[in-house]
Amino acid sequence: MKQLIIILTSLSLATSCQFQKQSKVKPAADVNHLTQSEARQAIITTRAKRKKSLLTQGQIAWSDKTISQGDAQMRFSYESFGTIPENGHSLYISMHGGGAMTAAVNDQQWENQKHLYQPTEGIYLAPRAPGNTWDLWHIAVIDTLMEQLIQACEVNLNINPNKVYIMGYSAGGDGCYQLAPRLADHWAAAAMMAGHPGDALASNLRNVPFTLWVGANDSAYNRNKLVPIWDKTLDQLQSADPEGYIHDAHVVADKGHWMDREDRAAIPWLAQFTRNPYPHRIVWTQDNTPRATRYWVQLPTAELTQGGETIVSYCGQTITIEKYFTSKITFWLSDAMLDLDKPIKVIYQGKVLFDALIPRTQQAIEQRINQYYDTAESYSAKCTIDLKKG
Repeated sequence: MKQLIIILTSLSLATSCQFQKQSKVKPAADVNHLTQSEARQAIITTRAKRKKSLLTQGQIAWSDKTISQGDAQMRFSYESFGTIPENGHSLYISMHGGGAMTAAVNDQQWENQKHLYQPTEGIYLAPRAPGNTWDLWHIAVIDTLMEQLIQACEVNLNINPNKVYIMGYSAGGDGCYQLAPRLADHWAAAAMMAGHPGDALASNLRNVPFTLWVGANDSAYNRNKLVPIWDKTLDQLQSADPEGYIHDAHVVADKGHWMDREDRAAIPWLAQFTRNPYPHRIVWTQDNTPRATRYWVQLPTAELTQGGETIVSYCGQTITIEKYFTSKITFWLSDAMLDLDKPIKVIYQGKVLFDALIPRTQQAIEQRINQYYDTAESYSAKCTIDLKKG
């Protein structure tokens, strides 16, 4: 099937802007510049401490199968399938339908979702939305709850964070349209069933394979018409960026809102994909729930604005900024990305903004692991580029 993507208006810097060029900067004398092997050991030690901390945090009540953030609580149920691989189980997070209905109706939708799909291998986990509103799965707090859920599964179930999939049916499909691009750096792939995209940004799916399923007769909210539109959009995005925007779209003939489980074919489609935690190119537009970090890029929280676009890439020892809208960009760096024993160059429109060694430090290791626990990614260095106008 075809591949899809949505092109967004970008905010690029005016040509009159000046850059603070940082050339041949030497690490400060008091910086503890770790070797690669020292950094590797520091990562192992710091992860172990962070895992212990997560296991004792009140926000993750694993025995009660509940994730909490403020007043919001998300219960969950899970089942294990197949033999656990050496790198850990896959994790399928499957969101139920329902919406602006009674709690009893949404509870029943949750019960249905618990047994709707069965992967050959993996943890199949069905969360219960924290509320009973039309936007069950895309209120702002869901982002934090999903991150906590993934972390909880990693420390309690030995999942592979590079094999985490998001999926959902009906209102859960609405959530998949929203959360797949919003939390793109967490997913290996995503599957949308019988949902509506609303204001979701397909362009943010550059590194998330995305499959869409809808019944040909599912005309409510134009669900059946919107899947072909997204398919075409993603085709266009992939045509312009062939290494990204993998997608697969199905309009199931003679089916309505219920597809008689033909959409189960999405499970093996998802399973073929593994997340790259260090993608070579990131296309990232802020939506209605702004976020400061995506993969190896971090932006100033105070400057996040809806519609602001950041596009960056790396190749060899060079990081290229294609578009930006904030005064600074921080790059988190790993030896899995480039050689930290050699100088790193950062360029924008052919201008060299930075050209220097960036040291591996204990501080960078601890800051990133404490920010988000993910055993499949590790950063031992960071560099902040000042892009302010002169």
